[in-house]
Amino acid sequence: MAQIQFIHAQFSKRAGTKAELVRHLQGHLLKLRTKRLTDSKTSSVTTDVIGVAASSHEDHLVRNASRQVQAELTYYDLSRIERRATRLHNARSISNGLNHLGPEDLKQLERLKNGVRLAQIQSEHRADEVAADLHADFPWLAAATEVVWHSMRRSVREGWPGLRLQPMLLDGPPGIGKSVWARRLGEVLDTPSMIIEATNENASFGIVGSQRGWSNAAPGRVLGTIFTSQVGNPIVIVDEVDKAGSATSSKGRSFDLAAALLPLLEPATARHWSCPYYEVGFDMSWIGWVLTSNNFRDLPAPLLSRCPPIRLSALSLEDLVGFALRESHRRGLSQASSEAIQETLLRLSPQTERLSLRTVIRMIEHAERLEAEQVRQ
Repeated sequence: MAQIQFIHAQFSKRAGTKAELVRHLQGHLLKLRTKRLTDSKTSSVTTDVIGVAASSHEDHLVRNASRQVQAELTYYDLSRIERRATRLHNARSISNGLNHLGPEDLKQLERLKNGVRLAQIQSEHRADEVAADLHADFPWLAAATEVVWHSMRRSVREGWPGLRLQPMLLDGPPGIGKSVWARRLGEVLDTPSMIIEATNENASFGIVGSQRGWSNAAPGRVLGTIFTSQVGNPIVIVDEVDKAGSATSSKGRSFDLAAALLPLLEPATARHWSCPYYEVGFDMSWIGWVLTSNNFRDLPAPLLSRCPPIRLSALSLEDLVGFALRESHRRGLSQASSEAIQETLLRLSPQTERLSLRTVIRMIEHAERLEAEQVRQ
């Protein structure tokens, strides 16, 4: 994986805390004072022993004089050092843009001071293979897979240091596997992925974080994923973004999830995105955004201009049976379990609400548990 700069700040290689600067300056002044006193005392002793025949006696006196010298710092010295340390610390903090952060936050950011890695697609042939595998598992989501395919090939042709996916909005009826497809995308690309349920996020805080001063102030979950994995282009899935709510502060300020996403979906602004919590710039332009919705018409026009909806249709029974067979084989289920799932699906009416990918996945997971219990017995 390639390495890129992620945080737009300068981390000093020297000791950065004020206490460390004070100790360093005190030690340096003591060393200079001790050397000056030692040199003066040694010169005086040497003058006193001129004419003494035994050179060993002279060496002894010189060493003894050195041991007796002990420099001390006065209150005036300590005050000057304190003032100088304060000026140096403030100057360094202002220059690197991190003077407003506490020790714990600085420690967290320093983990990524050397940058983050980027998942890559090595060749256009590899892009074709990934797209083919994804299409084989989700043929009814071919429109979404095609967008990813073109993004992968472009990343290779442009010579980019990592994979950059076009932001996507998958719009279609519930239960057709939009978020499942997105999670599988992270697996085939070998990059971390995370999912944010927009219906459970009453504001933008879960994604971008909240400003200091709020009782629950914290960085967003997206930054948390990058900090943990140290990979700068994870797949971030915002599920059912059309159902996201918003929060209003006591001063009447609104915090809308869709509005908070806008600067992150635009590459030009995402490169220098400022985190509300850290108040530091980050390069978020490599993140692969996959938004899902059931009705894109409920979304604001600015978001739709950044993520034109990819319209997806409902699942057919043939699609469900095919997915069940492939997923059962991938998870290592027995032929008997696979056939039982297939038979159950064929008995369902195509008009029933249970005809969804969630139903198939629950059936496969139930079969996995049953087979695991049989093995234990």
